[in-house]
Amino acid sequence: MKLVIRMPNWLGDLVMATPILRDVRQKYPKAHITAMCQSNVAPLLHANPHLDGVLAFSHADKSQAIKALRKGRFDLGILLTNSLSSAWLFWRGGVKKRIGFISDGRRLLLNNPVPMPKERGQEHLVTTYKRLLSPPLSDSSPELFVTPEEKEAVLKKFCLSENSKIIGVNPGAAYGPAKCWLPDRFRAVTEKLLEDEQNTLLYVGDPASSGLIQEICRDLPSRVIDLSGKTTLRKLIALIERCDVFLTNDSGPMHIAAALKTPLVALFGSTNDVATGPYKHGTVIHKHVHCSPCYLRTCPTDFICMKSIEVEEVHQAVKHLTN
Repeated sequence: MKLVIRMPNWLGDLVMATPILRDVRQKYPKAHITAMCQSNVAPLLHANPHLDGVLAFSHADKSQAIKALRKGRFDLGILLTNSLSSAWLFWRGGVKKRIGFISDGRRLLLNNPVPMPKERGQEHLVTTYKRLLSPPLSDSSPELFVTPEEKEAVLKKFCLSENSKIIGVNPGAAYGPAKCWLPDRFRAVTEKLLEDEQNTLLYVGDPASSGLIQEICRDLPSRVIDLSGKTTLRKLIALIERCDVFLTNDSGPMHIAAALKTPLVALFGSTNDVATGPYKHGTVIHKHVHCSPCYLRTCPTDFICMKSIEVEEVHQAVKHLTN
């Protein structure tokens, strides 16, 4: 059997979908299993032992994806995306049996349409994804894989000692500023953590977060290193795997840290930690104020959800994990 799994488009969502790969391999041990995803998130699946291949494609080039699907001659396709376009791609690509949730008017494109779970939004997204497979639900968790060569390379490139106490910090989030703790509070926590001379802090983020991170790190000692925009996705994964603790907003890197089982402190405000928090791992700080979760990109009022998270509370949470 040849099987293809359409993975989610967002970095964090794809990480939360990785348990499906282990589950499908266990259910179909002799199948040839391919993961299909957009090129920008494909590096997340490197070295995954449950896969025989990764079909990466550009969102702008649907014809490329259709040709690749037709060439693959897939017997079964599992759609972890809920869009009409993704089901249409599987249909146009000749995937014989197509399984997915009923959504976005695509029921006729599915051979095996699965009703959207009534628990959606009230349970973790990892569990929702698993409902596409027949029950019982498995106990698998998100997982990513770092090769020994990648571990060694990241230590050399960023001059990290095996004995250093590394604290990773991710002050940004792709969805918008409503998910982000205040920059001055990240700086204040950093200053407190620097009181321990063993601590080195690595600030990570994509190029869009470079300005934010430069603002936070300005004039801080050399033990605070700004790596924003300086890492590939694979190097970021290897760096997070090396960290002794990772401090982050709700974001893709948060899910990477959780999948790698890196000790983790995650700050939540506008989003729902029940549905998209770090899965069964890490310390979540979420004040659950009256308007949270609102799922807005920017706060229209007083940003009380994030302002309620105090510097010393975060400092103590990180410090506890470094001891």
